[in-house]
Amino acid sequence: MKTEYETLYIDRVGTDGRVARITLNRPEKLNAISPFMMGELDAALHDLELDRTARVIILRGAGRCFSTGHDISGPGQNASSPRNPAMSGTKLTEDGRPLTINYRTMLHAGTDIQMYMWRMAKVTIVQAHGFCLAGGMEFAMMADLITASEDCLFGHPGHRAIGVARNGNILPLVVGMRKAKELFYTGDAIDGVTAEKMGMINYAWPEAELEDRTIALADRIANLSADFLAGLKTAANAFYENMGIQSSVSTCTLTDAALANSESAYEWWSKLDELGVREAVRWRDAGYGDYAARSDRK
Repeated sequence: MKTEYETLYIDRVGTDGRVARITLNRPEKLNAISPFMMGELDAALHDLELDRTARVIILRGAGRCFSTGHDISGPGQNASSPRNPAMSGTKLTEDGRPLTINYRTMLHAGTDIQMYMWRMAKVTIVQAHGFCLAGGMEFAMMADLITASEDCLFGHPGHRAIGVARNGNILPLVVGMRKAKELFYTGDAIDGVTAEKMGMINYAWPEAELEDRTIALADRIANLSADFLAGLKTAANAFYENMGIQSSVSTCTLTDAALANSESAYEWWSKLDELGVREAVRWRDAGYGDYAARSDRK
C-alpha cells in the first residue's frame, strides 16, 4: 500500500485507527483537483478498499475548503485524463476542430474514478467546509454520507458556461426533480444548512465541531466490520443501480463533452484565455451576484 502522496495526506482516526482519512492537500490551490491529484486519489481509494482494517473512509480538504473543483489554471488541465495527463489537447485536431468523442473519453476517465468511489466496497464520508464546488461537489456526491460546516457552499458554477457536472452530481436522485433542475439551470450554490434540509447532505454542523463530529459518526459506523458494511452498501446502492445511475452518469459525461462546443463555452474559454482564471470567473458570475465575494475572503 502506498503511503506517500504528493497531493494527499492519509492518516487514521477513531477507535483503534479503524477509520481511514484522506485529506486533499493542495491548500494553496483551494484543493483544485488536477489530473495528477485525481490519479492519486484513485490509487489511495483502491489501496484502502483492500485494507480490512480500514472500515470507513473520510475524505476532507486541507486549508480553507474541501475543493473548488477541477483545476483549470494550467494548459489543458480540464481536458486531461487523470490516468494520462499528457492527453491534454487531444480534444482538438491539429487545425483546432473539436473532437467531442475524444473529449468524452478523457472526461470518462475521471467519471470512472468518481463511480468507483460510489461502488467501492467501503463506506465513505465526505467532510466538507468552505467550498464544495464543481468537481469537488461531483466527488462529494459519490460518497455514501456527507457532513459539512453550516456555511459550506455547495454548487456547480460550471453549469453557467463550461458544461454539465459529469455525473450530474446525481442531484435528481437526492433532491428531487424541481430543485435539481433549478440548480442545473442556474449553477447556484446553497449553504450547508440548506443542503441538509434538502437531503443533499446528512449533517450541517458548526465548523468548529465538524471534524470531531464527523469522526464520531464514522467511528459509530465502524462498529461493524468492513465486509459487513460493504454488504449493507451493496444492498442500499442496488436501489439506485436499478434506477439507472450508471447510464445517467454516462449521459452526463457525454453531454459535458458536447457542451464544450456550445456558444456559452466558446465565450467562457475565450474569456479565460483573455482574463485569466480569477477575472474570468468574475465575468461568468457577474449576472448572478455570487461566488466572487466569498472566494476573495482570506
